[in-house]
Amino acid sequence: MNIANKDLNLLYLFHVLYQERSATLAAQRMALSQPALSHKLGKLRDQLGDPLFVRAPRGLTPTPRAHELAPEVERLVAGLEGFYERCEGQDFLARPARVHLYSTDYVEQTLLPRLLPVLRSQAPNLTLVTHNTRGALPREALEKGTCDLAVAGFYTDLPDSFHQQRLLREQFVVLASRSHPGLDSGLDLDTFLASDHLLTTLTGDLDGLVDRALHSQGKQRRVVAGLSSFIAPMRLLRGTDLLLTCLRSLALEATDRDEDLRMFPLPLELPPVEVMQIWHARTHADPLRRWLRQQLWAVAQQ
Repeated sequence: MNIANKDLNLLYLFHVLYQERSATLAAQRMALSQPALSHKLGKLRDQLGDPLFVRAPRGLTPTPRAHELAPEVERLVAGLEGFYERCEGQDFLARPARVHLYSTDYVEQTLLPRLLPVLRSQAPNLTLVTHNTRGALPREALEKGTCDLAVAGFYTDLPDSFHQQRLLREQFVVLASRSHPGLDSGLDLDTFLASDHLLTTLTGDLDGLVDRALHSQGKQRRVVAGLSSFIAPMRLLRGTDLLLTCLRSLALEATDRDEDLRMFPLPLELPPVEVMQIWHARTHADPLRRWLRQQLWAVAQQ
C-alpha cells in the first residue's frame, strides 16, 4: 500500500467526529464550514469503506466499524500531536488559556495551595476556574468541553470515552471539640453512636458511607445537620458535643488552625476514599491540559 495517496488529515477528522458526535461541533472545532466538513467526511467514508457516522436524533452515532477503529486512530493522533509538541517545545505554557476544574472545597483546600504557585510560575497566562461538582460526575460538561477536569472521591460508572487517574487515598477520622464530654479516654463505637453528628452532603442525602456501614451492623447514628461544604462543619464543632467524620487531611488542617479541636480514629471499619481526576478523551492529548494533570498529580503526591 502506498501511503502517499492517503489523506492523513482525514484521520484527525475521524478523531474529532468520534469525540464530538456532532457535525456542527466538529466543524466549529476544526474551523471548517459545514459543506467542507461534509466533503471531507465523504472522502473519509470512501477511504475506509464504511459510513462511520450516521445521523441520529441528537447528532451522529458511530457505526460498529467506527468503534473498532477509534482506539487505533486515537493512538495515531496522540502520537502525531506528541511529535509536534516536542518539535514546538513548551510554547503552550505561555499561551493565554482558561481551564475549568470541577471539584469540591476539599480539593480547593488540599491541593490548590500547592498547585497555584506552580501555575503562576510556569504558565503565567493560564486562568484556573473552579466549579462545585455537586456530588455527581459533570458528564455533560466534560463532553461539551465546558469542564476540562473533574476531581473528587465519589465518581463511578465512567463512560468509555473518559480517562481517570488516582491522585491520593484518604482515610476517615473523627473530629471533635476538646470540651466534648466522655472523650478523655478515647472514642469507642458506643460513644460515637451516643453523640450527635454533623456531615457533609453535596446532594442533600443524609445516608452517607458511615451510615450505610452502621446500617449493615443494625446500628444508626443521629445526624443533626447536613452541610454542603467539607470545610464549614469544622467551624461548628468548637465548644460543642458534636462529632464530625471527615477525611484525615481536613482534620489535620483543622487541628493545626484551632487548638480546641482534636482528632480520633474512626471506631468503624471503612475503606479509604480514592480521590480521582477525570477527563474526557477530547482533552487527553492536549498539551496544556495534560501538563496540568501532571502537575495536579505531582502536588497530590506531596
